[in-house]
Parts: sequence; C-alpha cells; structure tokens
Amino acid sequence: MEPVMSKAVTEAFVRLHADGTIYRSKRLINWSCTLKSCISDIEVEKKELTGRTFLSVPGYANKIEFGVLTSFAYPIENSTEEIVVATTRVETMLGDTGIAVHPDDERYKGLIGKFAVHPFLDRRLPIVADKEVDKTFGTGAVKITPAHDHNDYAIGQRHNLDVITILKEDGTLRENCGATYSGMKRFDARKVITDALREKQLFRGTVANPMVVPMCSRSKDVVEPLLMAQWFVDCKDMAAQALDAVESKRLRLIPDVHNKTWNHWLVNIHDWCISRQLWWGHRIPAYLVSFKDKPPADNTDHEIWISGRTVEEVKEAASKRFGVPLGEISLLVEKEAKTATAIGLFQDEDVLDTWFSSALFPFSVFAWPDESSDLEKYYPTSLLETGADIIFFWVARMVMMGLKLTGKLPFAEVYLHSIVRDRDGRKMSKSLGNVIDPVDVIEGISLEALHQQLLTGNLDATEVEKATKGQKEFFPDGIPECGTDALRFGLCACLKQVGDINLDINVLQGYRFFCNKLWNALRFAMLHSLGSDFKPLARFSAAELSLSPVDQWILSRAASAVKDSDDSFREYDLARMTRACYSFWLYDLCDIYLECCKAVFTGDDENAKEAAKQTLYTALDIGLRLISPVMPFISEELFQRLPRRNPSSDPPSICVTQYPLPATYQPWINQDLEGRIELMMKIVNGVRSLRADYNFKKSEKVPLTLSCRGEDVLASLKPLEVYIRTLTNSSEVGVVLESAAVSSSAGGSAVLPIGDKCTIILSLKNIDATKELERLTDKLEKLTLVVEKLRKGMASYSEKVPEEVRLRDAEKLQQQLVEKSKIEEVMATLSKLL
Repeated sequence: MEPVMSKAVTEAFVRLHADGTIYRSKRLINWSCTLKSCISDIEVEKKELTGRTFLSVPGYANKIEFGVLTSFAYPIENSTEEIVVATTRVETMLGDTGIAVHPDDERYKGLIGKFAVHPFLDRRLPIVADKEVDKTFGTGAVKITPAHDHNDYAIGQRHNLDVITILKEDGTLRENCGATYSGMKRFDARKVITDALREKQLFRGTVANPMVVPMCSRSKDVVEPLLMAQWFVDCKDMAAQALDAVESKRLRLIPDVHNKTWNHWLVNIHDWCISRQLWWGHRIPAYLVSFKDKPPADNTDHEIWISGRTVEEVKEAASKRFGVPLGEISLLVEKEAKTATAIGLFQDEDVLDTWFSSALFPFSVFAWPDESSDLEKYYPTSLLETGADIIFFWVARMVMMGLKLTGKLPFAEVYLHSIVRDRDGRKMSKSLGNVIDPVDVIEGISLEALHQQLLTGNLDATEVEKATKGQKEFFPDGIPECGTDALRFGLCACLKQVGDINLDINVLQGYRFFCNKLWNALRFAMLHSLGSDFKPLARFSAAELSLSPVDQWILSRAASAVKDSDDSFREYDLARMTRACYSFWLYDLCDIYLECCKAVFTGDDENAKEAAKQTLYTALDIGLRLISPVMPFISEELFQRLPRRNPSSDPPSICVTQYPLPATYQPWINQDLEGRIELMMKIVNGVRSLRADYNFKKSEKVPLTLSCRGEDVLASLKPLEVYIRTLTNSSEVGVVLESAAVSSSAGGSAVLPIGDKCTIILSLKNIDATKELERLTDKLEKLTLVVEKLRKGMASYSEKVPEEVRLRDAEKLQQQLVEKSKIEEVMATLSKLL
C-alpha cells in the first residue's frame, strides 16, 4: 500500500485496460456471502464428503446437511406426466430456467421440446437435449440454474435459457423468488422448499451422495457461484508467452517435474477475475460514467468505464471520448448520486485482488514504472524461491506480467520447495490440532499452553474439543525447545525434490541434539585437544606437516564434503547438502577423527601432536563454514571461539567469511586412503558388534587379532593398528597374515569375517561361558516364542489384512530370525569354551 507500490499497480491497470487486456464482464465468480466479496480460486478449499454430512456454516445456529442427493418432480405442461430431477442444492430450484437430458436417453426422448411447469413460480422450463448430461447420474434429468452453477451456465448459453439470479450478496433470496421465500437465508430455504415439495407431493426422496463442497478458506462459508459484473484479465496471450519461456528453457523450474503443472495451468487458463468487494486493498482506478439526461447505463458496458492514473487524466479522457468540456465533468461521491454536470464520474469501490499487485512485485519494488538505477541494475533477478502450491497463483502471474509490462522475464530460475504437512502427511489444520507453529518449535511449549492457544482462535467448542485430542496425540509432552538452527536444518534435511515434507517434531529434536554435538565437539577440541595456547598456522599446508593417515583422511573427507555441498547448492538439493554436513560432523569428525586423535594427544610424538592440532583446527573451520548457511547461529557462536589464522585481516564473522570452494580443497581428496579407513571402520564396527554379542563390559580390554588375506591388506591395516586399538577398546591389536594367525578355536576366540579382506579374531578368555550360555538360553527361548507367534499369526491371515500389515509382519519376522540365528551362533562358540 506504499505510494511506490500503489503507483505501479495503477500504472499496470491503466495500461492493461487501455489495450483491452483488462475488461469488464458479467460472469460466474466465487462468492463468499460472509465476506460479501468474490474470492480467488486459491481461497476456495474443496471439502470432500463421502456421503451425508452436517457442516457448520457461518450465520446458522444449526449445522447444515450436505452430501445428499434430493429428487423431486416437475409437472409437464398440459399433461399428467412429470420429469424427476436430482440435485444437491434444492434451494437453487427457484432459479431453474430449464431441464436438460441426454439426446440418446430413451426415458426422456418423448419429453424433449416440451415444457415443465415450476411448482412455486410462474415460469415454464423448456426440456432440452444436451450431450454433456450424464445419463447415469441421479435420474439422468438435470435441472438447469444458469446463474448459480458453472456447468449449468454453459448449458444455458448453448440453449439460450434465461439467466435468473436468486441470491443477494448476503446469501438471502431475492424478491424474484416469490413472497414466500424472498429474504429467506439460502440454507433455511433448502428445508422450507423440501417441505413444500412434500406438501405438493412432488418430493421423491434423498440418497447419500459423495460430493465436494467449496469452502471459503477465510470465512469457512460455503462458496456460491454468483453471476456478477467484475473486472477480468484476458490471460491467453500472456499464458502463451509464459509457456514458451519454459519450453525454450529461458525459464527453468526446479525441479523440472513442475513443468507438467505449469503446462496444465497455462494451457487450460481462464480469464482472471481481479476485483474484490473488500474495504482494504488497492482501489480500482476505473471510473463509471453517468450522464445528466440519460438513465444509468449497464455497468458492464466497456464504453462507460474510463481508467486513469489521476482524476485529471480521467476527466480529460472523458472529455475527449464524449465531447464534453472539462467544466461539465464532475466527481460523484456516491454511485447512485445524480450528476449536476453533463457527466459524472464515480470511482469503482472494488479493490484489486492481492495477487494482482503481487504479480508486479519483481519490478514494482524498484519503483517501476519510473526509471531507476535499482530497476536497471537488479531487474530481472536471477532466482525466485517459493512454495510449489502457488506456482500458478503467483509465479505464473509474475512471469506473465513481467513479460507483458517490461518485455523481460522477471527471473531465470524458480526453485519450488515442498509444502510442510504433519507427520502423517495431512494438511495442518487448527481443528485437527496438528498445527506446528515455528515459534513453538524454536522456544518450546507445554501441552497445556498449546491447549490455551486453541481458546484464542475462532474454533467453536466442538472443534476445540477435537483439536485438543489431536494435540494430545501429536504432542503428548508438548513441543520441546529445538532452537532456530535445528528447525532450519531439519526443514532443509526433509526437503524432497518432489513431494511434501511430513514434519515430525522428533526429527527436529534430533537435530537439536546434533547442535549439542557440534557444541561439545568444538568445546572438547578447544579444551582437551588444541589447548588455550594453540595458534593456527597463517596458511595451512598439508605437504609441510607430518600428517598421519587419519589426518590425511579427515582432510580428504572435508574436501569431499565441500564438493558435495557445492554441488548440492548448484542443484538446489538442500537435503543432500545437509546430509553432507551432518555426515562430516557426526561420523567423520566426531565419531572417528576425534576418537583417533585421543591416541595421538596422549602419546609422546610432538610432531604428530602438532600435525593433528593443525589438521583438527582446519577440519573444524571448514565444517563450521560449510554448515553456516543452514545453522547460522551456532556456527557463528562456535566460529568466534576459534582462534584466527590472521587475526588482523580475517573477516570478523562467519557470515562474511569465504564459503569453502571445491577447487581449493580438491588436492586433498584421496580415494585410496578413504577406502582403507572404510575397511578399518568395518573392522571396528565388527569388533563392537562381537563385544555386544558376548556381553563384554565397556571397560574390559582383550586382545584382538586381524588375519589379513594378502600382503596388500596387511600393508593397509598395519599403520592403523593404534587407531583400531583405540576405537575398539582392545588391550592390543595384532595385524598378521592369514597363515600366521592363531587358531580361533584353540585360543577360545570369536571369529567374524570382514568381506574377503580379513577376519576378526577376538579373545574370549575372560568370558564366563556358563553364565553367558544361561543368559542366552533364556533369551533364545523368549525369541523362539515370538517367532512362533508371528508365524502362527501370518499363517491365519484373512483376505482383509492390508498389504502394509503383511509386509510389516514379514519384515519383523525376518529380523527376529536373523537375531535368533546370531544367538545360536554365539552359543555354539561359547559351548566350545566349556
């Protein structure tokens, strides 16, 4: 509503009105009786009903019945015959002006061309043949109400049927409905008319009927199709240009799966109704002309509407068009006022659809239509990011308006992100109690406070009760405090190239714990690894330091993370970017490298310590810069705790620090070394699994032997002995060739092959075999009962058991069988120790 924006809106309207793109016409529009305004398609929610349903409607004390098909008869003129029609909106029969049947429907061929008689009004209804009639729906005979149904309007136009509007703007019936019904509310009339049909013995019954009820998203009122004079935009030519922009790849939609949606909307585009009957918004800069000595003209007549940037401009245009001196043209303050001059001008009271001004946004913000340095420099822009649900309502309209008014595409790329839904994929709704407020996720909120929020809205008592139950189901303990970074990171991590985000609070809380991990990792590094007196090298050079294998490995992993992040940003794949950062921090840096460094920092090799410190600092610095776009707050806080390489010249904040570039770190990538560490971690995980299987105490250290199949494997693992010992909590680690390995059975050991590379031989000399066998025997008995119960249940499946239940049980059975087999294998090994 700022002057700059208002000027752009006025300019756009005047230009488009002048060239005929904007015109005035009387057409069916979406009307909200509560708002007393037409509404856009995006504001119409389609509520699907499976059958008879009672819905709350504003202005009615009792709920209104929907999802019912009512049949009633129209008498045939000068005959004892009748024709039965079926409708879901009985009240609209007061606006019926015809009855349509299919030309091939044998039941009604003899009635085509005849007239039915309206039972309540002095009106004859012609019976016409139309191929669009569905013979199988209802009775096969369709009552036609051209002024209140889009399909009926089309049929009425084809057969020249009268168009009679029966609803006022407030949803009450007009005087043309007869004295009995005039002034009555539309849904009150539904019941009264049904009773009147019964009295005249014309009522033929009701049946449940699945249907879609259009609801106003703002007022929750049932939307009525209403025939009104409004302002429209002719979109056909502009849509063709927008289609060509995508087809010629001048405009890129990301992901490109949205090209299909783009084409669907624009190929089948309808003219856009842009006028709204609201008291806020940009008032339409068009003036209705009235003449002193003539009756009021039809306000759909294009000739009596003049638009202009200023009142003076409008007066000059009126003077020129009608040949009247400027002194004989005056402004009227009321639409119905009599003009004292030859011509009176009254500005339309309607305002423009907000999407109209929104469509101008890419260039109106730069003071268009005025020439400005900002407009020249920043328009067109490069990228638009928005939700996929408004690809037509906003994106397409910005493209159409940009091309029409500036001759340029407003942007080159459009990144369309997913829509956030609840954890079960349902649209968030206050009445369902599944709404997640970002502020509540950031700050946390109790279940009681969530309940209190329901009382401050516009939900009725029944909906509050339903929402309260929903909140108890979704948030039994309230919403835990997750923080801004965890929320942002979680949303990016859940993004899909196609499909919506099913948001689960537990997932966001998991990323809060990830933030804690970052904090603790850097704190541990500063306190126990780097130390308070640590000074990073002004320029890190891997070649000038005596780097260990794991030092080189973490640098390789950092370089790979940089490349993955860079590629992800270029491809707008933010989920992949978060995976790269998460994996680097959690697995590579925390789980592996920091643990390996413990052995170095407790050792005596000062050169190795210094190399590890410089490497650790470099990895932390890269990791923080990588994650800063999606976790700006914690990355900034931790970045400030790191010493600077060049304190006098380095940027003061991470947000203005150079983001890691792949070319800088490409030389660090070492695929061979990464393969060696991957094998090491398979060994480490294998040992940890064996220790869990045999119930080792965490503090218990036992010897570990790795039997290598080949000199190359031996050479790969030998330098990693110290890290394997640290990560597996072993007392000693022996890496030997297979031929030199001690017999596992002779030494009482657990054996686990690691692919075709080596075999883990873990000593069991400290295990109490008898005690462990007793424990495992009890566990095996319980597991066997579970397996038998599952098999019995699966064998007695009925045909009604859903496929997902069958698959879930089959997967559960497989897991239990794997665990059973593992226990039996461990018991066999323990038996050899007795």
